[in-house]
Amino acid sequence: MARRRRHGRSVDGIFLLNKPTGLSSNQALQRVRRLFDANKAGHTGALDPLATGVLPLCLGEATKFSQFLLDAEKIYRSTYILGVTTTTGDSEGEVVKQTDASDITRRQVEAGLAEFTGEIEQVPSMYSALKHRGQPLYKLARKGVEVERQSRTISVYRYQLLDFKPGPKPEVEVEVHCSKGAYIRTLAQDLGEALGCGAHVSALHRVKSGPFEESQTLTLEALEELAADQEPTQLDHLLLPVDTAVADRMAVELDEVVASYFQLGQPVMSNKAFRQGQEGDIVRVFRHGGTFLGIGKVTEEGKVAPKRLIVEAV
Repeated sequence: MARRRRHGRSVDGIFLLNKPTGLSSNQALQRVRRLFDANKAGHTGALDPLATGVLPLCLGEATKFSQFLLDAEKIYRSTYILGVTTTTGDSEGEVVKQTDASDITRRQVEAGLAEFTGEIEQVPSMYSALKHRGQPLYKLARKGVEVERQSRTISVYRYQLLDFKPGPKPEVEVEVHCSKGAYIRTLAQDLGEALGCGAHVSALHRVKSGPFEESQTLTLEALEELAADQEPTQLDHLLLPVDTAVADRMAVELDEVVASYFQLGQPVMSNKAFRQGQEGDIVRVFRHGGTFLGIGKVTEEGKVAPKRLIVEAV
């Protein structure tokens, strides 16, 4: 059966969405893609339907650099309910156990958070988007299938208690600065287990993803209001440049002739990379005058070998 052709225009850049609750990351992505009439789009790390906040979306050629944002550190604010354990680790799951947690104190919670700060081992939730033999774990979980998951090393750089409301089902508000691959619902479940009362996530908000902060985002509602009165091309000013995804990497500039060889896939000499770079470094590559050409890797000889190239509009 022939694959259906995807329509839309070529538009390149990064849109910073403040994802609403109730939508999966892919559902939010598809709505934004349609508003921009983009022929190609991808997100940079799924947020659960329950979760809100910073979700960078890559359009067009920016999708080639989405991995750098997937690998970036994240900051979340989350509310946990102690004393209630659910099947999914969040409020969307069925309650499987309830415990009176009135005796849990603020000091105990702070001590519990300290246990899960630093480099720790974490077993991903069955309700995560992690795949097992090509199937997302959450799809298997909804069928009642549970598979063994390997623990993974993650880093929790900061795990701060923002608020504590005691009671039979205490509410704990936290801020978590963590590495890629960290699951907040698993942190909540592990804290509940350490405190002996169980816990689940009732709210989750991503306030920062890599270099992008919430203050830079736009809501889906606001974007839809703008799109109602404008052509998709008039929304392009809302997009960040493609190279923003790798803005933390050293930039090198090539003259016209050398740039043409780089675009053909050949390693080229860059004085800056030779003097300042180290073997294996990823660098942003620009043509003299400012056009972003893609990223390259510094070789042992100090040259820059193409790694991801931009297809320039004709």
